[in-house]
Amino acid sequence: MELLSRIFKVLGELAHLARTLFTVGMHFMSLCARSRTALAAENLFLRKQLAFYQERKVIPRRFDNVTRFILVLLSRVFAWKDALVNVTPKTFIGWHRAGFRLFWRWKLRPGRPPIPLELRALIREMSRDNPGWGEGRIANELLLKLGIQISPRTVRKYTPKRPQGQPRGDQRWSTLVANHAKVIVACDFLTVVTATFKCLYVFVIIEVGTRKLLHIHVTGHPTASWTQQQLREAISSEHSYRFLIHDRDCIFSSQLDQSITRMGLRVLRRLIGVPRLTASVSVS
Repeated sequence: MELLSRIFKVLGELAHLARTLFTVGMHFMSLCARSRTALAAENLFLRKQLAFYQERKVIPRRFDNVTRFILVLLSRVFAWKDALVNVTPKTFIGWHRAGFRLFWRWKLRPGRPPIPLELRALIREMSRDNPGWGEGRIANELLLKLGIQISPRTVRKYTPKRPQGQPRGDQRWSTLVANHAKVIVACDFLTVVTATFKCLYVFVIIEVGTRKLLHIHVTGHPTASWTQQQLREAISSEHSYRFLIHDRDCIFSSQLDQSITRMGLRVLRRLIGVPRLTASVSVS
């Protein structure tokens, strides 16, 4: 009986050893199938936590913001949940959300400071005394005669608005679009920020009259030639459109506009202050 018990004990230990070796072998094979970047990121992720654990034995403290940022970046390369030891997954996800909040706070930071009150009054006076002057003319007059450099957009911001009820002297942009909506296509770029804070550009082409989505493509580095190729793929040579609307972004160069004209389309550059195409895309 004693001999049998020893035999069963040895067999149990051998079975446990076989199961352990099989588990370790499968884990090793899965690691071999992973990329070197993921393995290096996981190794550094674990080393950072080990270093923090050893430092915490000497001086009790929490993760600083720099270490949190590094761990969040490393976690984007591999499955981090099994490698997280020092904090809970809920806390770690909170760090990631805090990083997104900081990123968008930086993106939405205030722009230029407001101009002095005296200059605002001067812009209003020049606009009232010279009804035929636009914001560009007023900005040039300020630069040439007073040496004050100011953007036409800033001039438009402080120019007196048309009194309510007074008819416009020109055709509204919305009227133009409504009259020719069926033969107008519009294109624009949307920006999307990934989980790794990488900015991607989404190029969208829609039919204005029906809000039909004609084309959509994503790239990390948009160029004029890339945009031209997308337009060729979206709009066939036998199209019935007459106009194409785009904004005044530098990517829509004169060469690109010439190629659009050769496609049989008249380019309409969107006026400053006109609602963005992205609003139409979100509605559709």
